[in-house]
Amino acid sequence: EDEEKTGRPHRPLSPKQNVRKNLDFEPLSTTALILEDRPANLPAKPAEEAQKHRQQYEEMVVQAKKRELKEAQKRKKQLEERCKLEDSIGNAVLTWNNEILPNWETMCCSRKVRELWWQGIPPSVRGKVWSLAIGNELNITHELYDICLARAKEKWRSLSMGGAEVEGEDAGFSAADREASLELIKLDISRTFPSLCIFQQGGPYHDTLHSILGAYTCYRPDVGYVQGMSFIAAVLILNLDTADAFIAFSNLLNKPCQMAFFRVDHGLMLTYFAAFEVFFEENLPKLFAHFKKNNVTPDIYLIDWIFTLYSKSLPLDLACRVWDVFCRDGEEFLFRTALGILKLFEDVLTKMDFIHIAQFLTKLPEDLPSEEFFTSIAAIQMQSRNKKWAQVKRMLIFDNK
Repeated sequence: EDEEKTGRPHRPLSPKQNVRKNLDFEPLSTTALILEDRPANLPAKPAEEAQKHRQQYEEMVVQAKKRELKEAQKRKKQLEERCKLEDSIGNAVLTWNNEILPNWETMCCSRKVRELWWQGIPPSVRGKVWSLAIGNELNITHELYDICLARAKEKWRSLSMGGAEVEGEDAGFSAADREASLELIKLDISRTFPSLCIFQQGGPYHDTLHSILGAYTCYRPDVGYVQGMSFIAAVLILNLDTADAFIAFSNLLNKPCQMAFFRVDHGLMLTYFAAFEVFFEENLPKLFAHFKKNNVTPDIYLIDWIFTLYSKSLPLDLACRVWDVFCRDGEEFLFRTALGILKLFEDVLTKMDFIHIAQFLTKLPEDLPSEEFFTSIAAIQMQSRNKKWAQVKRMLIFDNK
């Protein structure tokens, strides 16, 4: 009938089509393949094979239950740790707000506070603690920040209009130098924590970062803007109001170590490197010898770490913890942190040549475990032949004179 209606010859079904037509089910999983009986048009499973398949299925079920139990235990442990951490942070916030901050002068140097400090300052009080610890020796006020910012904006307008007026303390700096410095600020802002997208053009903190860096160039034209400053200012902006961030930024950069590096005082920088190597050899003699053999000098990796106070090299949350203790211990902790990093990766670094060491230390792993990292720093002894960091540095400065 089909041939008569269509005028086309009838084609017989292929063997595959014929089999599929006779199937009563569609296997949906390996479980079905193992447990279901074979279709009626196929020979039945031998008893041994059926028993074997049933055992395989039971083993699969057992393994699946084990995996589910293991994952459930892992999730439970993570939840417990998160709850424990949140409770710990909550208790720490109360301690800082109710006990320590109201009695800062008498409590900041106590053993209890120093131990709590080492564990990391809760983010909600971090800015207050940093401000108090850094201090304001320069006596900068909010009004002075407004004045410096107004001057910076005036200079930006003048330079954008092609003006070359020189006045007061800027007399020694050409318009080209100042313009290059301002262009460098613009360029560096776009490179500051690019993954966060909050300091780039159009981001919520772009103008704030630009303002603080511009105001500083007016406040300290003798220093100007130096690459690396944007990272320090950015970290402060994330934890403080704008004017307070500027005050902390200016006072922080006025510390001897930061001023030596940002003003590129080669003699003093070499003194810091030499002091660092004294403690490097004392703590990690094997790695120290390996670095000497491969001509890996401290300037290759330390300059970037010191210029940005580790905020560019470490994950942001870890960098903030380093800042916490840096505010407590001063410049010594910056070099202790460097030794902690070298100790943490000692086994890896001793197998590398110059190129690979430089590449590794320039871009550290992003998944640094916080507790392991600080345990490594804690193991570093900042004492050499009964002399502490400040004594060693002072001795080196005296010898160079």
